Amino acid sequence: MIERYTRPEMGAVWTDQMRFQKMLEVELAVCAAWAQLGKIPRSALKRIQQRAAFDVQRILEIEQQTKHDVIAFLTCIAEKVGEDSRFIHMGLTSSDALDTGLALQLKEAARILDKDITALLAVVRKKAKKHKDTVMAGRSHNVHAEPITFGLKLALWHEEMSRNLQRLREATDSVCVGKLSGAVGTFSNIDPRIEPLVLKNLGLGVESVANQVVQRDRHAHFLSVLALIGASLEKFATEIRNLQHTEILEVEEFFAKGQKGSSAMPHKRNPIACERICGLARLLRGNALAAMENVALWHERDISHSSVERVIIPDSTIILDYCLALFTEVVDKLLVYPENMRANLEKTRGLMFSQRVLLALVEKGFTREQSYQAVQRNALRVWQENRTFQELLQDDAEVQAVMSAQELAACFDEKYFLRNIEVIYQRIGW
Repeated sequence: MIERYTRPEMGAVWTDQMRFQKMLEVELAVCAAWAQLGKIPRSALKRIQQRAAFDVQRILEIEQQTKHDVIAFLTCIAEKVGEDSRFIHMGLTSSDALDTGLALQLKEAARILDKDITALLAVVRKKAKKHKDTVMAGRSHNVHAEPITFGLKLALWHEEMSRNLQRLREATDSVCVGKLSGAVGTFSNIDPRIEPLVLKNLGLGVESVANQVVQRDRHAHFLSVLALIGASLEKFATEIRNLQHTEILEVEEFFAKGQKGSSAMPHKRNPIACERICGLARLLRGNALAAMENVALWHERDISHSSVERVIIPDSTIILDYCLALFTEVVDKLLVYPENMRANLEKTRGLMFSQRVLLALVEKGFTREQSYQAVQRNALRVWQENRTFQELLQDDAEVQAVMSAQELAACFDEKYFLRNIEVIYQRIGW
């Protein structure tokens, strides 16, 4: 079912064609390095470069007999190169080609994800600036707290995704390394000068100490970062889902013409994109756990990680690519209802000003505990008596004794809560 979420650019990274192409690039780069060191005749290198090619179907046919994909790959190339093929894969082990080729694929996948996050950041930033002053209820424990702005909520998302972009780049640097050190990493049959020369030309880092494989803590780190990015997307999508509750309806996913929400109830407009993102984030976390299980290989290597990675690495990059693109579209087309935000704020009849009154009473000489009791006493009566918070405070003798009606009214100015929003925006360079 993962094909449903595969976008063409990312999907192309994980085809058999691309996998073998990257392995061929590694093999040819090693041949060129051997030629540079005088081990392969220049004439042979030229013929190898001209003739080296493969056919995926032919590789699969050979693999039916060999039960070994790298040998099948090399045999296919040898059929096209001829006698000079004896110089290909010289001194290498299978994982030299596999892991270094995988690093090249991961580098390309990470480039696409980097582009995806950058695009999402631009859309979130634009929407955050637009709604910098769109007042809404802040909520804690699912209960109204003090006012914020919708732009501030989006600015928080922007900064979290900015951190995720930095994490992705760091994890990419960590995972995009190769190794060309032979069977158990000792350079027994390959000149150590080959490895840094080839990997630099391929744009990869060097596994400074290797055994037969690039160490899987690198891949676990990378997939954990993808899972963390997915967790952030789930957090944002969950917020939209909550704000789209019928009883709240402060924002809503765009609903296209002709779209249907329910087979039974024609009125339904459901946050299906955000729900999909939340579900797929669970897969990313599961794949990250599988990547951690791959870290502990036996001795200098075993093959237990390979079958797992052929699922979790393509799937995680494909899923995240899809989720990032989908959420970018959600934010770009998001329906925002400031009038509903205002109406919801007013449902609490002024209770959002409770801390402002508390502090004002402290300034008038109340202890904090005395102030808290006076404010809470009247706050509880708002619901019981269906009156406004300000009216109840005005009628409270203890409050009247220290605070005039004018001073009390000054506590009920919502601009007080929002006066430093600009400072926060300036912090992030907006």
